[in-house]
Amino acid sequence: MEKQLKQFFKFLETEKKASNNTLQSYKRDLKQFSEYLEENEIKYNKVTEREIKEYLQFLAEQDKKPSTISRTIASIRAFYQYEVKNKKNIEDPTENIQSPKIEKRTPCILTSKEIELLLEQPTNEDLKGIRDKAMLEFAYASGMRVTEVISLNIEDVNLQEGTVICRSGSKTRIIPLGKLCLHALKEYIENARKILVKTDKEKSLFVNLNGRRLTRQGFWKIIKYYQEQANITKDITPHTLRHSFATHLLQNGADLKSIQMMLGHSDISSTQVYMQFQNGGINDIYKKAHPRA
Repeated sequence: MEKQLKQFFKFLETEKKASNNTLQSYKRDLKQFSEYLEENEIKYNKVTEREIKEYLQFLAEQDKKPSTISRTIASIRAFYQYEVKNKKNIEDPTENIQSPKIEKRTPCILTSKEIELLLEQPTNEDLKGIRDKAMLEFAYASGMRVTEVISLNIEDVNLQEGTVICRSGSKTRIIPLGKLCLHALKEYIENARKILVKTDKEKSLFVNLNGRRLTRQGFWKIIKYYQEQANITKDITPHTLRHSFATHLLQNGADLKSIQMMLGHSDISSTQVYMQFQNGGINDIYKKAHPRA
């Protein structure tokens, strides 16, 4: 894809006479898109509409502003339109993306019963089941972003202290893990991961069945599979576990600032979106605590 991008940027600069600011925006957006495709082992000329939508979800998970996402889609669309015009063996995956602007929607939240049902689906009957159970338990217990989960290395988890170190860009945060998650992780690390990995050089915490680092796309497929197994009708994505993590903490009395720190939100306004789900809990607390209630 590097060669194609260079040709596209040259076209923008020489034929379209794009300004330097415009050119830099295209380069920034498409470099990030290219890195995403590479990390997920997706060839640029095989990208489908579904994968574009998954990428938009990825950007939303990074707390990108709607205006940034809108501009990114425009950059990707311009690149593929250029490729379509100059090649016969490629299609534009953005063609049916109706609106480039993504509005903030109410997060999809699973109830405690739905979470329990989902996490019960993987069994310890084989290596895949052991890994999947640990991964789902971990995602719900930590509230980490999908990219953060699959980027973890084995040394980032401290089973004795019951914590995980999450590194996101230049920021680092330490997140506590619950007993059920730690039990599933220990089972995975001791009885599955050591068999799945092919070499001691592999440091990834969660690996695929070939012993290499699990991808976002792989994580997505696993979630969808167990959603179907659990007969949950809600449209679950890996990020649903993060939303549910934050909501359930809030509903059970955790303060917003602590949740913000665990989620890694730079602005507490991003965390406040979960306030809409705590009405029942607030009423109970009020009735118990207010002297005139």
